[in-house]
Amino acid sequence: MSKSTTPRLKTRYVCTVCGSTQLRWSGKCPECGEWNTLVEEVFDERAQAEATSSSRPIAKPQRLSEVKADALQRLPLPLGEFSRVLGGGIVPGSVVLIGGDPGIGKSTLLLQSAVLVARQVGTALYVSGEESAQQIKMRASRLGVGDSALYLLTETNLGAVIQAIESLQPKLCVVDSIQTMYVEGVASSPGTVTQVRESAQRLQAIAKATDTAIFIVGHVTKEGSIAGPKVLEHIVDTVLQLEGDRFHAFRVLRSLKNRFGATSEVGVFEMTSDGMREIANPSEMFLAERMTHAPGSAVAVTMEGTRPLLVEVQALSSPTANPMPRRTANGFDYNRLFLLIAVLSKRVGIRLHDQDVFLNVVGGLTIDEPAADLAAAVALASAYHGKPVPPDLAIIGEVGLSGEVRSVSQLTQRLNEAAKLGFRRCLLPKTARKVEHPPEGLALIPVRSLGEALDAAL
Repeated sequence: MSKSTTPRLKTRYVCTVCGSTQLRWSGKCPECGEWNTLVEEVFDERAQAEATSSSRPIAKPQRLSEVKADALQRLPLPLGEFSRVLGGGIVPGSVVLIGGDPGIGKSTLLLQSAVLVARQVGTALYVSGEESAQQIKMRASRLGVGDSALYLLTETNLGAVIQAIESLQPKLCVVDSIQTMYVEGVASSPGTVTQVRESAQRLQAIAKATDTAIFIVGHVTKEGSIAGPKVLEHIVDTVLQLEGDRFHAFRVLRSLKNRFGATSEVGVFEMTSDGMREIANPSEMFLAERMTHAPGSAVAVTMEGTRPLLVEVQALSSPTANPMPRRTANGFDYNRLFLLIAVLSKRVGIRLHDQDVFLNVVGGLTIDEPAADLAAAVALASAYHGKPVPPDLAIIGEVGLSGEVRSVSQLTQRLNEAAKLGFRRCLLPKTARKVEHPPEGLALIPVRSLGEALDAAL
C-alpha cells in the first residue's frame, strides 16, 4: 500500500514578538507576556516532517585559528549617504531590510540604488510584487533613469524569484516587498507570519549561496514597527528605517541594526521630483530658513550616529484659561518636555503652569538624545520672557532634575561642526572634559546649572 500524500493540515498560533507557538489562542502570550500578538498559522505536518528529515550537508566544526579572516570587500554604492548608513558600501551576500511609512520613498530610493549599481558595479535585479513593469518604467523615466540596464521581474512566487537570482547571479537584488511574496507548499496567504518567515529564510540562504546582496522592503504597522514576525529582523543582517514627515522634503535613513557597521548611523536625503537627493551638509539645510532674532528659537548640536547635526529647536508659550494647559512636542520626546517644564518651574522660577507650551524641531527631524535638553530649555525660557537667543550661539548639554547641566559625549565633533557653520559662541557643560584643541573663532561658555545657562543666553 503506497504512502498517502494527503496533506495533514493543522492549526497553531504563533507570537509575532517572541516567535513561540501555542496550540490554542489566548489574548496574552504566555512566553513574552505581550497582548494580542498570537496569530493563526496553518501548516502541513507531513511536509514539515519530510523537510526536517531530508538529507542536508552537515557543517563540520573547525578551529578558530583555521578560519580565514580575509578583508571584507564591499561593493561601492554611488549614493554616499546610503553607503554611510550601510557602513561603507554593500556587503556581498548580506540581507538588508528597509522599512518606513507608505509613500515615504522606500521604493524610489532602492530603485535609484539598483540603477546605479547596474551602471557602475554589475548586474542588478529589481523584483516587485506590488507594481507592474510598466509602472516601474514610468517611475524610472520620471527619475531620469529609464534607459538603465536594470533587470525587472514582477513576481510574487518566491521560487521564481530564486530561479532568477540563480540564473542572473546579480550583484544586487531588491525585493519589494516581503509581504507580497509566497512560498509554494506553505498553507497560508502572503503576508502571514509563516510566509514572511519562510520567505526571509530562503532569501537569506540564496544570498549566502550566491554572494548576492538582497535588499528587502518591509511594510510597517500603524505603530511604526515592521510588520510580520520579530524573527524577520533577527534573520537579516541590517535593519534600516526611512523616516520623515510627509509634509516635509527631508528624509532620514536610520540604521537600527548592522552586523557590518555602526548602528544609529543616519543618512539625510531630500525628496524631489527627480527622486531622492542626498544632502552632504544637512545642518546647513536645517538652519537655512531660521529667523535669527525671533524669541523661542535655539540651535542644538546633536549627534546622529557618528555625524554631528545642528538643528533649530523652536518653543512657544501662551497664556491659557484652561485648568489643564496643553503640552505639544513635535520631534522631541514628550516626557522629556514635561521634565524640562518641571525643572524650569522648580529650579529657575519660570512658572509655566498656566501656559500652553509648544516645542518643535524644525525640518521634521526627531531628536532622541538628551544633549538637546539645554537648547530646548533655553528656547522655552526665551519664548516665556520674549527675549531672543543670540544668533551666533550654539547650545550643548543635558539637564538633570536638580537643574545641573551634565556633560555629553563626542564634544569635539560637535564643536567643530558648530564652528564650521559660522557660530562664534557655544554654551556647554562646565563638567565636560577640557577640549584639547578647541576650534578657532569659537568662544566656549561653560555653565554648571540651568540658571547660569539662561543668564548667559538671555
